[in-house]
Amino acid sequence: MKKLSIGADHTAVDLKSDVMKHLASRGIEVVDEGAYNTEKSDYPSFASKVAKRIQSGDVDQGILICGTGLGMSIAANKYKGIRAAAVSEVYSAEMSKTHNNANILCFGARVVSAELAAQLVDAWLDAEYEGERHQKRLDMIADFENEERL
Repeated sequence: MKKLSIGADHTAVDLKSDVMKHLASRGIEVVDEGAYNTEKSDYPSFASKVAKRIQSGDVDQGILICGTGLGMSIAANKYKGIRAAAVSEVYSAEMSKTHNNANILCFGARVVSAELAAQLVDAWLDAEYEGERHQKRLDMIADFENEERL
């Protein structure tokens, strides 16, 4: 079974807990990167922890939760090899894996309920990357990471 890293800022601690319980019910090993309480925290710190854990190969994929999921996805996507997708409905969660091979799923505690979060996670985890025609596009994106930019 896959190993997954999860992180959330202070706005999403409760939803992170719900998601972790859901993942445990699926038999998935989870590394909790924080936050561990509702004291104000900065989402880029958690995005960094999850992204670096994936880069190191310690885990296969990750989940990041903040208020909307947008900040987390922006921060995580700054890391080479990370494909973080912010979603708020099931179809996009599934497509983020089948077409984009997203290795981090992001969503927002102010946007989705615990029930919908579980559905997003299931759709993403159960989907399989289709490769083929999509790989050319992912290779193009990977090339962006290697370009010298101003």
